[in-house]
Amino acid sequence: MTQIASVSIARPLSEVADELGRSFSEYGFAVIRDHGIPADLIARAEAMSKAFFALPEEVKRSYILAGGGGARGYTPFGTEKAKDAQVHDLKEFWHVGRDLPSDHPLSEFMAPNIWPAEVDGFKETFEALYAAFEEAGGKVLRAIALHLELDENFFDATVQDGNSVMRLLRYPPLEGEEAKGAIRAAAHGDINTITLLLGAEEAGLELLKADGDWLAIDPPEGALVVNIGDMLDRLTNGRLVSTTHRVVNPHGEAAHRARYSMPFFLHFRPDYVIETLPSCVDETAPPPISSHDFLLQRLREINLA
Repeated sequence: MTQIASVSIARPLSEVADELGRSFSEYGFAVIRDHGIPADLIARAEAMSKAFFALPEEVKRSYILAGGGGARGYTPFGTEKAKDAQVHDLKEFWHVGRDLPSDHPLSEFMAPNIWPAEVDGFKETFEALYAAFEEAGGKVLRAIALHLELDENFFDATVQDGNSVMRLLRYPPLEGEEAKGAIRAAAHGDINTITLLLGAEEAGLELLKADGDWLAIDPPEGALVVNIGDMLDRLTNGRLVSTTHRVVNPHGEAAHRARYSMPFFLHFRPDYVIETLPSCVDETAPPPISSHDFLLQRLREINLA
């Protein structure tokens, strides 16, 4: 294979599963077209994300949840840094997660969402987008299951009521001292099961190939970029790879404007035990670990726990 797969999931999943699977095995990434997330919903969400980030700094900071590890609400510029990075990333973000009733057995793992009162329709729009992301992610996971020769619905129970998080991201224009030595998002792998990203059309997203070269990802407008996270890499014992990726600082005119994107980090249930699939077991298979314990371990490494 010479390039990342670009696949329509409006086609029968059985027809695209192996093309997707090969791309995830070689690159850890694929581009998903016809994903079913309505274009008008995406446009509305993008406008509301920009409206929130344009609010005064003190208003945004009123939505920081102390001790919450950034799981909900606002995380200011210069907080998160990639594992082993020396410099904080050039970004600010807002997190929307799953709302569970207080008597739900998994509610202890998921804090209630908070919503900015200053942006009309924010809650309704992002609840709808969260649900649409989840539906698209479920289709991708069904295709992955077919590729792995599992029951098509194998992943349904593993992610039901999972601790999935939608992130609204703003990378500010680059200027002054803070831009020196940092990049918008330093090289990192994602912790979760799969990540679905809207807003990768703006240049900057790159993945690290097995040969050590960086490959720029250039999806068509409105498409999703999907990548494998560490949890699925672990479940498959590296058969599907969680690839190191980064967002590099652009040059020229693009450096002087903000970049916005919306990744959805799809997670297993907190109580799901990540144990290597029987078809992927060999002497290098890692020991079983609950998805919640794995998440905490990794959040500590990136300064969010």
